[in-house]
Amino acid sequence: METATLAMAPTRPRLIAGVLALGLFAASCGSEEPEERGDRPPTPIVVNAAILDEQLAVSPTKFGAGPIRLVVTNQTRGSKELRLETAGQDAGLRQRTGPINPSDTASLQADLPEGEYTVTVGDGQRATSATLAVGPERPNSNNDLLQP
Repeated sequence: METATLAMAPTRPRLIAGVLALGLFAASCGSEEPEERGDRPPTPIVVNAAILDEQLAVSPTKFGAGPIRLVVTNQTRGSKELRLETAGQDAGLRQRTGPINPSDTASLQADLPEGEYTVTVGDGQRATSATLAVGPERPNSNNDLLQP
């Protein structure tokens, strides 16, 4: 029995043409100008709140505009709900937690523009509130390392 083998080796001109075509294709990918990225937002700050028997303690109450994480702990014997709202009659931010059980914590995240905000806690029968004064926007986090 005879076996026929066909060797299909590319010729040198075909190989050179293929490499040149691949090089031209690779060179055409991408863009000449770097992509412009805007400023990063300010670094988020943590605002702490403690629900006590007769008061609501919040710290800090004055800070610059930008993202915050409001962490609240319930130090009472009943479930409480916390609300973060724009102060006054203006329509604006309105966020709230679910019921926070005694000795438990909850958190809210918000991006607060400059203005005044009210943090209110209540159990349906009575409410206690604190005011947050948000000033001009905090510096961006462009030069901060290890930021998300």
